[in-house]
Amino acid sequence: MDIRDFSLDWFSLKGKVAIVTGATRNLGLGYATAFAKAGADLFIPHFSDNTATVKSIVEGEGRRIEFLKADLSIREDITRVVDECVKRYGRIDILVNNAAMNYFEDFENFPDEEFSKVIELNLKSVYYLSKEASKVMIRQKSGKIINIGSALSYTSDRKCPSYVTAKHGIIGITRTFANELGKYNIQTNAICPGFFKTDVNLAVSEDPVFYNKINDRISCGRWGHPADLMGIAVFLASRASDYLNGADIKVDGGFAATI
Repeated sequence: MDIRDFSLDWFSLKGKVAIVTGATRNLGLGYATAFAKAGADLFIPHFSDNTATVKSIVEGEGRRIEFLKADLSIREDITRVVDECVKRYGRIDILVNNAAMNYFEDFENFPDEEFSKVIELNLKSVYYLSKEASKVMIRQKSGKIINIGSALSYTSDRKCPSYVTAKHGIIGITRTFANELGKYNIQTNAICPGFFKTDVNLAVSEDPVFYNKINDRISCGRWGHPADLMGIAVFLASRASDYLNGADIKVDGGFAATI
């Protein structure tokens, strides 16, 4: 490949089909919006019925969007997501494993059932959905899997042992799939956001003590916004990242680089 062959067209997602989980709000809505702006059509599995916003945005960009109500903690629903996407679009080019949940409780009293729920959605569904989607990608001889880690993929925090465990596991899943699927021209990478202002963490971000504690460690001087993740998502979904495989990329404003 000659360096003169490089083109900004490599960042285009025109003609691509992307599955984005957890795309009806917050960071997932940002990923879906970015892909639509880059030319991709969207397939959105959703648990709740608040699909109007993502539908309006994607269609406003002139792109097609399809939905399927599903519970990603159920194996049969995961298979149905992949089958329905192929049925409606004929292919799967991009998978973003963004759907997640959290539960906070003192470690000594953390309920086993809540630990299991978080692991099912945040970790096991990522493995199984990626495995099912990769079967389609292998036939295509191309694909992009983008997992969503966290600042807590590298460290820990109190009162959320299940979330920390799952997000550490995301790094292992990412490297495993990169190792297994690279020979099929399928790249698997992870985005690891730091602290972002979304309604999921509204309570902690509105606590001035906690907010300032985190903000003082972020060298960029602010918490992130969903738009801060859109560029890296398009890059990892596009031809421009074809030689990046098994990476976990921190998008945290410098949080992890500071003590």
